[in-house]
Amino acid sequence: MRSFPLPIALTARLSPVIVLAAAGWALSSGPTAAPSDAADKPTGKTRPPSSSAPAQTQAVKTYTAAPAPCGSIAEKTVSSLVPKAKTDGKEIVSTDSALRRTCSWNALDEYEYRWLDVSFEVLASDEAAERSYQGRLEDKSGGGAVPGLGNAGYSVVNLTTKDKQETREGVVVARAANALVIVTYNGSDFESKKAPSADEINKGAIKAAKEAVAALEANRS
Repeated sequence: MRSFPLPIALTARLSPVIVLAAAGWALSSGPTAAPSDAADKPTGKTRPPSSSAPAQTQAVKTYTAAPAPCGSIAEKTVSSLVPKAKTDGKEIVSTDSALRRTCSWNALDEYEYRWLDVSFEVLASDEAAERSYQGRLEDKSGGGAVPGLGNAGYSVVNLTTKDKQETREGVVVARAANALVIVTYNGSDFESKKAPSADEINKGAIKAAKEAVAALEANRS
């Protein structure tokens, strides 16, 4: 963890991509006419591939691009979770903004510091998104499922202390079809050196995640 007042950085992961393909085949048969005494003899000729051979298939993608993350959270929600922050947020530079986008809000209100990150990741298929989702959960223990959040949702809250300064951070990961939504929300009090309650951080992270998932679903292909 970084020394405060610098925020905790959100680590983005690259997710695997699956490409599915299927091949056609050719059918072989004998000639259409031959003398009766040679009807059962092979001729070595091959019939052209049938036009009804199966075509190549591709995974259907519900989402083909990540929505604008800074517009995914209502201004009143930003003001509530991150007092004194600019409600338009700041988008983080991405190597592929069509598939991966993140927005951050952070501010210090007297001695109370809050940070909120919202990220979208679009993968090649539902299966790829599910594998990435499960992989992220392996790194998070002590949390629990969040019902009604996309196809699957999970939240976890952790407390860290450095130089007697407490910081509490909540992370929510949700999968909706072939996309992931990741929300990170944390806070500290630099006067008391205490962290906000687990309930406050968890509820705030889940609220932001629900709005982000709704914004993703409104951006369906």
